[in-house]
Amino acid sequence: MNIILVGLSHKTAPLEMRERLAFGESLLSDALARLIDMELLDEGLIVSTCNRVELIASTHSPDRGMDCLADFLSDFHHLPPNTLNGHVYKHADAYAIKHMFRVASSLDSMIVGESQILGQVKEAYQHAIDAGTIGRMLSQLMHRTLSVAKRIRTETGVALNPVSVSSVAVELAKKIFQDLSDKTVLLVGAGEMGELAARSLIDAGTNKLIVTNRSADRAEEIASKYSAGAVNFEAFYSVLPSADIVLCSTGASEYVIRRADTQRALKSRKKSPVLFIDISVPRNIDPGVADLENAFLFDVDDLDSVVQANIRERQTEAARAESIIDAEVQSFVQQLRALDIGPAVVEVKELLSQIVISEFRRNRKHLGDLSPEQETAIENVLIPALVNKLSHPMIVHLRNAASDGKPTQTVEDLRKMIRID
Repeated sequence: MNIILVGLSHKTAPLEMRERLAFGESLLSDALARLIDMELLDEGLIVSTCNRVELIASTHSPDRGMDCLADFLSDFHHLPPNTLNGHVYKHADAYAIKHMFRVASSLDSMIVGESQILGQVKEAYQHAIDAGTIGRMLSQLMHRTLSVAKRIRTETGVALNPVSVSSVAVELAKKIFQDLSDKTVLLVGAGEMGELAARSLIDAGTNKLIVTNRSADRAEEIASKYSAGAVNFEAFYSVLPSADIVLCSTGASEYVIRRADTQRALKSRKKSPVLFIDISVPRNIDPGVADLENAFLFDVDDLDSVVQANIRERQTEAARAESIIDAEVQSFVQQLRALDIGPAVVEVKELLSQIVISEFRRNRKHLGDLSPEQETAIENVLIPALVNKLSHPMIVHLRNAASDGKPTQTVEDLRKMIRID
């Protein structure tokens, strides 16, 4: 039995193609059922995210099986022939296993070390379980995949250093304030980036959020989403003194937070620091704000320098993670080979048992009178003991052959040795 994988990702295909090939949750059950309904494939799993679509299966014929997966991907989504040429990758056995380990460990992600992919892989596994398309082989693979991903996060720092502007902003806030649970955040501008940064701060423990935006409806929407308060855009200077963190992200082409207005607003504030984070391009906070007493200002360039340093650190940690994965792949391949000799062990014992029983019955007349208890003891104790004794060196040989990747040929040799077709 072989493990095969066919897929495409942000590294091989544009977003438009990945969108066309995505399997929405409503499609997964039908897709999985159709996937393993083909005679070549015994088990199936589909991982579908915004950055990748991958089909994983077990098969007795890896080359034909991978072609089958590629055809299924096109046919299911009604794509013209050759649409996927140059965009799809195909892996079998150790290469497929290694790819799964790397994906779940976020080493193949657009942002190395991100945590979302592991949850997506878990969901894909659960969907396949629910659809009844997971068997022994893929179950073993997925359990080891999740275990390896956990080990990578535990034993390396691949996910420790934030590599997004919003995450870095949170890290800076933590360094300045230590504890964010009693800090108030003023969100000036409620676009996608601003909301992401605000959510990161709230996830880090901030309990108080005030939202302002040129569009009052958008401000109210975000405020409702995060159990926050909303103020008119023209009046945000009135609440600025109560903010410990001011996060600015608007589409304005000029400074929205100006030095003189900010200085006047902060006169009523006690002498405690205010963190200003400007993630707007062009900048929306006057650089002069940094000169105010107890004001700390960070803009996109400041944050980006930290992001780039963290990316380099993650790449160093990723090299350590790759070494762990290589060792895990080798170990898992050996484990699968050991599983594969199970039927061969049973077959060898059955063949030997047939020989011993046949010889016992052929020579029974030479044994004289035997009581029923003696007959039973021979069949239930002596014969199994002989079979175990004779088969032991053969089983050891099979296990060694499995480690070398040659169990099938060894079984054939053993058949010839005991002269049974």
